[in-house]
Formats: sequence, C-alpha cells, structure tokens
Amino acid sequence: MRIKVINPNTTLEMTKSIEQAAKHGAREDTEILAVSPKMGPISIESYYDEYLSIPGVLEEIKNGEEEGVDAFVIACWGDPGLHAAREMTDKPVVGIAEASLYLASMLAARFSVVTVLPRIKTMLEELVDSYGMGKKVANIRTTPLCVIDFEKDPERGMAMLKEEGKRAIEEDHAEAILLGCAGMADFADSLEKEFGVPVIDGVVAGVKFAEVLVDLGKKTSKLKTYKYPEKKEYTGILSQFTQ
Repeated sequence: MRIKVINPNTTLEMTKSIEQAAKHGAREDTEILAVSPKMGPISIESYYDEYLSIPGVLEEIKNGEEEGVDAFVIACWGDPGLHAAREMTDKPVVGIAEASLYLASMLAARFSVVTVLPRIKTMLEELVDSYGMGKKVANIRTTPLCVIDFEKDPERGMAMLKEEGKRAIEEDHAEAILLGCAGMADFADSLEKEFGVPVIDGVVAGVKFAEVLVDLGKKTSKLKTYKYPEKKEYTGILSQFTQ
C-alpha cells in the first residue's frame, strides 16, 4: 500500500525526520510518501499558523488522489484540516493527534501530552475535548521550545522532554506519555526506555492506523458529514480549490 504523510509545515528537515519515523513504524510492504506543502508556515504554534497551513494540506490531499495513494496521514499534533481533508477523498485520512489519543486509551487509563510552547496549551485542550478524551488526558505539559528548536538542538529538546515527562508521571500520575509534536518522533524510543511507560509518537501511530484501515478495506463515509464539497467557485488565491 502507499501512504502519503503530510507535514503541514514547510520545514523540509522536519519532513525528513517525519519520513524516517513513518518508515520505521511502517510494514516492509508499505510505501511512505512524505511531503511538505508548497505554501504554509515554517512551523505551527498558534491558531494563525494552523489555519494558514490548511490550504497547503488540502492541496496535497488533492494531489494524492492522482498519485495512487491508499491513505493519508496529517503529521501535525493539531490535526490541521483533518475534517476538510476527509471531505475531499474517500481514502482514509488519519490525524496523528487523534491516532495517538486513541492508541493511548488502549494502553493506559490516564496519560499526559508533552508539547511545545505554552501558548499552544489551550489549542490542544480544545482538540483533546473534541475527541472526547478530556477525562483521560491528565495534563498537557508545555516546554519553552518551539517546533524548530527540536530540529536545531535535539539534546536540549530531549532534556526538556525528560523533565516534563518525569513530572507528568510523578505529578499527573500519567501512565503513558504522548509526544505532542511530529518533530519529536526521534525521541520516543529512548524516552520509553527512560520512563518505563508507553511513550507514543503520533507519526507512527498515524501510519499504523492508516495501514489497518486500508487492510480492512474501509473508506471515508460519504453519506453526509464527509461527503464531497458542493461545487462552487472560489476566488483569489483560493481559485485552485474550485470544484
């Protein structure tokens, strides 16, 4: 099968790290196509960033329909554009936040998320609530680092994740840790050995869920909510999205 993994930001170094994580978690017979959009922010750390990343994500979904893709993974822990993407295709579309939350709920009663800058905390709390996981997520812990910092200074990134992960276990009584950024994928295995509890990287979780959905032959429902968008004209820079 062929899975397209979309990094919604335009930092290609991060896309390469995401690709490595996806290939590490995928089966040998799964082909991973990892991309960044042609347009969008270099990182996503605010509502503004998130909303402006969505047109680029949707463009890659549209391209994927012509690339022989069997499923899509949106590799950002805000799952930007996930519902709109599901309207554009009948192929499975998996968000890494949704996937990692569902996976964690099968492994632990309570778990905490460790993510980037403090300003993103409310965004992720709202996302968690939207997935019905508010009672299972003990806390969303932030670090002083932005997304790109984890690429530029992985040693400091690891130190921050160790610190907040330890506090999550001791103070939140978390029984699993979710890494709340696709740029943290490289740290999951080492942190799991360090803490002795499940540490979940959303990229791998997303790819594995995508593989299962394809294996089961499941398609995105087109009955009502996720049916294809109505045909209408879009103007200006959005003209390419005219149906």
